[in-house]
Amino acid sequence: MANEPIILNVYDMYWINEFTSSLGIGVFHSGIEIYGREFAYGGHPYPFSGIFEISPSDATELGETFKFKEAIVLGSTDFTEEDVERIVEEMGKEYKGNAYHLMHKNCNHFSSALSEILCGREIPRWVNRLAYFSSCVPFLQSCLPKEWLTPAALQSSVSQELHAGGELEEAEDAAAMASLASMSPCSPSSSPSPSSSLPRHSRHQPRR
Repeated sequence: MANEPIILNVYDMYWINEFTSSLGIGVFHSGIEIYGREFAYGGHPYPFSGIFEISPSDATELGETFKFKEAIVLGSTDFTEEDVERIVEEMGKEYKGNAYHLMHKNCNHFSSALSEILCGREIPRWVNRLAYFSSCVPFLQSCLPKEWLTPAALQSSVSQELHAGGELEEAEDAAAMASLASMSPCSPSSSPSPSSSLPRHSRHQPRR
């Protein structure tokens, strides 16, 4: 049986923290590292999975606005690597790119959900403090961007996914229709789609 460690990699979103630090709130991106791979979630306008993969703790693959902060060991799991891949693909049905929401379904919510499945433990609350804080300050959400910055690795992954599947025009139409249907600036699009596969562009090998 495997006994693979589950690691939470946390990244500083320092361009946002310049504005939120005065409130005593840090804004962070996170991903779950397992079997030398890191899985994370981000937003995009299309109705398929927003889960993507990078080399563990490599902030350069996320973009210039991200800076690696720390790694936290959450526990261990007996799931095999193949099991993890199936779990992540299944989670992609819920964590679609156009379902992303800064307060209610962000990268840290995904990390916590995946960690709970793998080792029965949530991520530390401080990592997602902005989401918790927003429930106490109703006006905060209207003062912040609707969408989280889409990490560079996810942008590239989405582009290749669309072209490889020949779904670019269809996905753009679906995204446009979802945008028109959404009347609330605080509510993400939620158009249904049969496509829910994990974008496979960023199957990066870990750097040793």
